[in-house]
Amino acid sequence: MVTLDARPQLIDALSALRDRVAAVRLPLPLAGAPRARQTRAELLAQLDDYLVPRLKEPEAPMLVVIGGSTGAGKSTLVNSLVGRRVSEAGVLRPTTRTPVLVCHPDDHHWFAGKRVLPQFTRVWLPPQDELEEEPLPRRTGGRAAVEEKALRIETASSLPRGLALLDAPDIDSLVVENRLLAGELICAADVWVMVTTASRYADAVPWHLLRTAKEYNATLVTVLDRVPHQVIEEVSRQYAALLTKAGLGEVPRFTIPELPESAGGSNGLLPNTAVAALFAWLAHRAQDPAARQQAMARTAGGVIDSLNVRMPELASAVAAQYAAAVRLTTAVEEAYETERQRVGRQLRAGAVLAGDARTRWRGYPRDSSAGELLDSLVASLSALLQCAVAAADEQVENAWRREPAAAAVPLNRRRDLEVGERIGMAVRRWRRVLEELAEEEVRGMERNAAPDPETVAALLAASLLGGRRARSAGERLAERIGAQGALRLRDKGSELATTYIDEVLNGERERRLAPLDALEVGPEPQAELIAALSLLQKER
Repeated sequence: MVTLDARPQLIDALSALRDRVAAVRLPLPLAGAPRARQTRAELLAQLDDYLVPRLKEPEAPMLVVIGGSTGAGKSTLVNSLVGRRVSEAGVLRPTTRTPVLVCHPDDHHWFAGKRVLPQFTRVWLPPQDELEEEPLPRRTGGRAAVEEKALRIETASSLPRGLALLDAPDIDSLVVENRLLAGELICAADVWVMVTTASRYADAVPWHLLRTAKEYNATLVTVLDRVPHQVIEEVSRQYAALLTKAGLGEVPRFTIPELPESAGGSNGLLPNTAVAALFAWLAHRAQDPAARQQAMARTAGGVIDSLNVRMPELASAVAAQYAAAVRLTTAVEEAYETERQRVGRQLRAGAVLAGDARTRWRGYPRDSSAGELLDSLVASLSALLQCAVAAADEQVENAWRREPAAAAVPLNRRRDLEVGERIGMAVRRWRRVLEELAEEEVRGMERNAAPDPETVAALLAASLLGGRRARSAGERLAERIGAQGALRLRDKGSELATTYIDEVLNGERERRLAPLDALEVGPEPQAELIAALSLLQKER
């Protein structure tokens, strides 16, 4: 069991683990991703809202969160324990609700700051029964608090020092945000009080909460509320049997009979006798050092022990995300590699020397100039590369349709015009560099024997791109600049062509991968989670 005078090394290990959990990204829609996201959110809530602040300041008041389903009487119970109306009661609730935390005035400073529930804006409002309608939460500075999660702080001298009560929203609220908020607040509790009713104690929702508390080994109390007098013994017996069957037979149980005040009648407060036993139990846990230590240490230890299961589960989900991202990435890389090899085969076969380019070559130099031949070769090479990119993208789309994870990655179907412009610009740059190579070679020759640089560039381009269809281009080039010069230019030109073709295909491949890369799904978080858990286990 964890003691609350935790060593700094343990707190540091927990803080490091918290940072690793916060860094986890689960953007891909895999089968286990929703549960993993929920686990991540619960871990962060428990670490930020409860475990780290509790271990740092074990002397802080004991926080008791009152949770339960709609109409269970949570707010009435809180009001009755406090002795005045601090939380709005009644079955019909507003669609948005600010949770209420009540503590002794001397304990106000523990909750006014960001020690627990740091993401909640603190608000101070008049009691709800003094207002005609629920107002917008007020705070000082910044945007309207309705855009943020808010926590209303109340003080009451009727509560003993060291005890704070938090009335959480309904765990089965029709409003999703309220359900999530209820779960987050429960994660901040030293003691969980689960409230249910005689008519709903067998419902699935409260039992999910009870099983979660058992899983975390949290300090738990159950309240069976609004039980008709004539069936109070029978219902209590049946409820006790269900708890025992679920392995929760030792959980303290309190029963509150159905009273006129249960429905918010009178002033909304139950008689003191109805809540005296629960109040005494909570006050004893808050004020008796041994009972307080036992309650808090059990909850803290339960959370830490649960990390041994939840952290590997989260790491496994991270690994699944990375494996899916690798499959998506591999599909793109394989498609573009296939097309790169196909482009190479087509170049060797002279596929570029087709259509207008072939006509220009056949008519060169009688009916076509060197410049016209170069223009046609550049256009044909651009068309070949555009076809390669389109074919690669089609392969990617077909592969990604078989991957559920691809649903989170926008395909960003690229307009042919944009792709054509990029490829055309790259091929034109290649032409300019090729022409510069030809000019450099010609400058090194004797002026009287030096051929036209554009003619050299055109013959070089034809020999590089024409394959078997332009074998005579190399011979003509050698006749003009010599065999050694022709061989030297062909080596440089071939390397240059490979570089620019790879640049085009790699660039389009990276553009296809960019939306996936933006999700930042990598292998590091899995190892970091396990390492952080190992460090925590060592420090314990």
